[in-house]
Amino acid sequence: MNDSGMRANVGFGQTSFGEDRSFNGVKVFSATMVADRERLGEKITDWLAANPKIDVRDMVVTQSSDEAFHCVAITVFFWEE
Repeated sequence: MNDSGMRANVGFGQTSFGEDRSFNGVKVFSATMVADRERLGEKITDWLAANPKIDVRDMVVTQSSDEAFHCVAITVFFWEE
């Protein structure tokens, strides 16, 4: 429980970027509704197909929730000439 009396689901993650994985762009895809979460992978695939010059360096998946909502975010780190 946090100070406001609400239950907090807290987690953390990290990624490491070396010289071979440097990036100059970030795109965040997120969804809270069930149908949107189910289609999130297709949405990213479509975006990548529409941007063939992008070199994906890393992807980070983040999930957060409270008692009513669940959110999934996929952050794409990329290099674009």
